[in-house]
Amino acid sequence: MDWRQIPSLSALRAFEAAARTGSLSEAARELNVTHAAIAQHLRKLEEHVGRALMRREGRGMALTEDGRRLAQPLGQAFGQIADAMRAISDDPGRPLAVTLTPSFAAQWLMPRLGDFWAKHADVPLTLHPDRHIVDLARDGMDLAIRYGDGKWPNLQAEMLTPADFCVVAAPNLLDGRENFSLEELAAMPWVIEEDWPEQLAYMSRIGLDVSRIRTTMVPTEELALSAARQGYGLHVELGTLVADDLATGRLRSVHCAPVSGLGYYLVTRPGPVKANLRLFMRWLKSVV
Repeated sequence: MDWRQIPSLSALRAFEAAARTGSLSEAARELNVTHAAIAQHLRKLEEHVGRALMRREGRGMALTEDGRRLAQPLGQAFGQIADAMRAISDDPGRPLAVTLTPSFAAQWLMPRLGDFWAKHADVPLTLHPDRHIVDLARDGMDLAIRYGDGKWPNLQAEMLTPADFCVVAAPNLLDGRENFSLEELAAMPWVIEEDWPEQLAYMSRIGLDVSRIRTTMVPTEELALSAARQGYGLHVELGTLVADDLATGRLRSVHCAPVSGLGYYLVTRPGPVKANLRLFMRWLKSVV
């Protein structure tokens, strides 16, 4: 390797952080240096390659085409370095870091987690609820529990549980009835979360004209479920997340349609899985 072709690692680190955050200030805070230091590293890196890598856009920074070509492999390379360092210096007492959606954490995992703690009190665990998909390597996550089709590049995915959408409602909204036509469903009030387009797409797939339905949009899934339990409207939810509500009768299902291949997956980085993580994943599959 000709190291003369490789810029300083400090410049590369500064550029990677600025490219990922879209801000010189954010990159400076992340690396605990000054804004001027990040700007200087970026300028020297651009001089080294002879091309502009970032440009000002509004109040932030945007990548040029050459910047995008460099940022992606650079981020992957730093992630691999972080993986290697964790692999050789892994502390068995370090908590397992698990990223998952707030709704799955609250509705599915938390009611079961007491069993894991009772059986494996010596395995520390930290949960990181987040609606956004995070980079497992960059953010130091051991495991992600993700909803989708299991096809995520450069990651290993194993189905935990299928998850199909259902239309649910509180019993007091249904007046004792069990079967409804699509026309009748369309005439009833609905409560939908704002930031979940899959719900509206599901409604369209089953033949409902979303543009003509009386829908109340609420900011979070937890509020939408709470409103549905109070009988304020029909709600579209993953069957897995309302299993307890259906079992206790707080909610009733008025329409369910399976979607092949979709579900919650256990997602890990490629490579060996440490013992505590294997144990936790085995427990998860045992309580489905």
